[in-house]
Amino acid sequence: MGTVIGLTMPADSPTEGQPGFDELGAATAVVERLFRDLDETFSLYRPDSEASKLARGDVKLPQASAQMRERYAEAHEWRLRTEGAFTPERPDGVLDLSGIIKGHAIREAGTSLLALGRRDWCLNAGGDVLVSGSPRPGSAEPWKAGVVDPADRRTLITGYALGGTNRHAAIATSGSAERGEHIWRVGNDGEFIQVSVAAADIVTADVLATAIVAGGTRMLNRAADHWDVAVLAIRADGSMLATPGFQSS
Repeated sequence: MGTVIGLTMPADSPTEGQPGFDELGAATAVVERLFRDLDETFSLYRPDSEASKLARGDVKLPQASAQMRERYAEAHEWRLRTEGAFTPERPDGVLDLSGIIKGHAIREAGTSLLALGRRDWCLNAGGDVLVSGSPRPGSAEPWKAGVVDPADRRTLITGYALGGTNRHAAIATSGSAERGEHIWRVGNDGEFIQVSVAAADIVTADVLATAIVAGGTRMLNRAADHWDVAVLAIRADGSMLATPGFQSS
């Protein structure tokens, strides 16, 4: 998916030779395999992927795999809920599900980790973060996610507590500062260059971050009114808009 995947577990996780180490390796392998398999199906940079075959017209959506049709249906539902600010199609009509696949991959990886009995972890895929439990198992201590400065990627402008007593377990950031203009904007001229959204689940956070970059203040207001989220939006001049949830974190 063109990004780095990081899996962090508490310091008391077993090391090589200790009981439980094999399970730790299995957890890592599951995450790696899941991201790889989804990339092989949905990446438009792979000419042999199912997504590329759809883009070329070699395969039509009704004949696509079940998982392709399921993710399209999910993305289409988000298009309706965001009034078009989030869309699974490029301006040229090519189906592009990259806006939802990374969040889906993180979501599925988290489900797999829980199924393996891993309760305390932080999964980071290119700055989009989902957590479970605590960095100090058995406590209510939250994980802390940083939000980078779009003007200086080496600097954090703030942090956000995830998990613990906070109902939000996920945070996602979208924008043009790192990857350039890659989001199709709807009715705004680049009002926000970076948007971070915290939510209970990673897909909601990821989709709404993209939708607010695309839709500007109107979509930010809609997100704050219709979803239990915290939002931090940064303009090109460095000024910021933050919802109360983000201000109090």
